[in-house]
Formats: sequence, C-alpha cells, structure tokens
Amino acid sequence: MINKKFADALNEQIKHELESAYIYLSAAAWFHSLNLDGMAHWMRCQTHEETIHAMKFFDHLIARGEKGTLLDLKQLKTQWQSPQEVWKDAYEHEQFVTGKIKDLMIICREVMDFSAEPMLNWFINEQIEEEENTSRIYGQLKLIGGEKQGLLMIDRELAARVFTAGSPFDPIAYQVAI
Repeated sequence: MINKKFADALNEQIKHELESAYIYLSAAAWFHSLNLDGMAHWMRCQTHEETIHAMKFFDHLIARGEKGTLLDLKQLKTQWQSPQEVWKDAYEHEQFVTGKIKDLMIICREVMDFSAEPMLNWFINEQIEEEENTSRIYGQLKLIGGEKQGLLMIDRELAARVFTAGSPFDPIAYQVAI
C-alpha cells in the first residue's frame, strides 16, 4: 500500500508530465506554422517522451495498488514571439519539473517509501538531460540572435532527433527504450 500523501503527489506529477507534453505539442504546432519543421519534429519527440514519463508514474501507482487519478490539465501557452522564446520557456519549464521531482523525493523519504526511490532517481537523472538539451538549444539561439541562416542550421540539426520508443501507453516500449 502506498502512502496517501505520496500517491496524491504522484497523481499531481502525472498532471505536470501531461502538461509538459501539451506544452511541447503546442510548440510543435507553432514551429510548423513557421515552417521550422526540424524544431517541430524535436518538440513532437519530446511530447512523446513526456507522455511516457506520465505513464511511468501512472504505472507505478497501479503496481502499488493505487488507482491513478487524472487531474485537470492547463493549457499553459500556445503563442511565442520567437523560437528563442520557445526554448527559453522549455528550459524554464524543465527546471520547474526538476523541482517537482525533487519534491517527490522529499515526500518519498518523509513517508519512508523506499521502493519508489529507484524510479525517482531515474527521473532525477532524466531531468539533467532535459535541462541540458533545452538549455543548449536556447543558448545556441541566443548566440545567433535573429540571424536566419543560423536558425535554419539549428532547425536542420533538430530534425535529426531520433526517438525510438513505441507507444507511450505500452509499458514494454518505454521500459526498453528509455
């Protein structure tokens, strides 16, 4: 049996992960509208990854005998002034999620739910990668400023992202691929 305070926090984290997916999908739509299909592709891959993250928390709850409770999602943003602003927002959002994962670890230890620590450690390490990726792209866009050739070069680079996981709703796919 899982502690109620911790279960509630995990349900809240599922919401944050799905909102992350929603943000990234909104950014993909925005990038497609500018014909920056490489950046849109990167965001689509990230949408898939964030959905998998939500499902990892969901499946942890199910495995522990809890019913996952889906909370209302917020549409956080759909329009930006520039690609640089999108990546700045993505980086700041990943910092927010990192804080939420750390909060989960604090609750986990507070209620002595040692079986959840390996999962949370995975997410703590994952957030290092998430922040690094968004920070790097944001930094590159700051370097080029409004220079269109540089923007197109970064867009082309981001089009090469490969995300091999299967359906985010298939536990086999995301246990193997991530």
